[in-house]
Amino acid sequence: MVHGWVIVDKPEGLSSAQVVAKIKRIFKVKKAGHGGTLDPLATGVLPIALGEATKTLSYVLDGTKAYRFEVKWGEARSTEDREGEVSAISPKRPQRQEIEEALPLFLGKIEQTPPVYSALKVNGKRAYALAREGKEVVLPSRWVEIQSLTLLDTSAHSASFEVVCSKGTYVRSLARDLALHLGTYGYVLNLRRIMAGPFHEKNAILLASFLDIGHKTELTEYVLPLQDALADILALEIADVNGAKFRQGQTVLSSHQAREGAVLVLCGGVPLGFAKVNEGCLIPLRVFNMNIG
Repeated sequence: MVHGWVIVDKPEGLSSAQVVAKIKRIFKVKKAGHGGTLDPLATGVLPIALGEATKTLSYVLDGTKAYRFEVKWGEARSTEDREGEVSAISPKRPQRQEIEEALPLFLGKIEQTPPVYSALKVNGKRAYALAREGKEVVLPSRWVEIQSLTLLDTSAHSASFEVVCSKGTYVRSLARDLALHLGTYGYVLNLRRIMAGPFHEKNAILLASFLDIGHKTELTEYVLPLQDALADILALEIADVNGAKFRQGQTVLSSHQAREGAVLVLCGGVPLGFAKVNEGCLIPLRVFNMNIG
C-alpha cells in the first residue's frame, strides 16, 4: 500500500480530476485526491494524496496558494480567461505606473465575486453548467485574503503578476476586478500555480515524466510522507503500547496540556492519526490505517 503525497506539475489541457485518475492508475491505489482544483488551462503544482494521505487533504485545501498569471487588457470574456467568448472591449491599456499604484488596493482582506464559470453550486447545480445553458447565474461575493500581489512584467497589451492568497481566491476574478479598476477590461491569459500549502513548484514533477518514471524505477521514491502536508500541526510521539490502543480508536493518557485544534499523533515516527488533547488524554479524532514498522 502507498500512503503519501505525489506533487504533479499539471500540464495544460487536463482537468485536475483527469490527472488524479492517471496517477491513481500508475500507483494502483484505491484512494486518491487532489489538494485544490486547477482549471484545465492552468498548469503547476497539483498535490495528489494517495491512500491514507487523503485524510489530510483538508489541510492542504485550507492552505495558502501562490500563482503566476498574465492578464490580457482590453477584452472581457465570458469565462474570464482565454477560453471564453469576447463579451466587451475597451481601447484602454493601463501603463506600468498606474498598475503599480492600484495593487495596494487589492491587498489584505477583499470582497470578491467568483466567476460565473466556476464549480460553485447554485440550487444544487454547478454554476458553469447553468452558464453553459444560457441561464442567469448570480453568485454571492465572498471575503478572501491577498497576502501579496506583485507586478512582474508589462507589455503593450498585457501584464504578468505573482499573487499569494488564501483558499477560495479566484485569480480570474482578481484579474477582472483589477482591470475594471484601471478603467478597462481584462482576462487571464496564462495561469500557473507555484505553491499549494506546504508544496512548492520546485518539488513538482511533470506528469509526462511521471508516466515515464513508472516504467523505469520504483515509484515510491517520489512519494512524500503523509505528514509533509501537516508541517504546521503540533506532532506528539507516543509509546508503542499506547500506539496499538490509539489505532483501535481508544483514548490514551498524555502529559500534554489541553489545547484547541487537532494534533498529529505518531508512534516510532509513523503517523497514527489526529487527536484532541483534553485533561491529560489523547482522544482519537481520525485514525490512519497504516502499518507500524
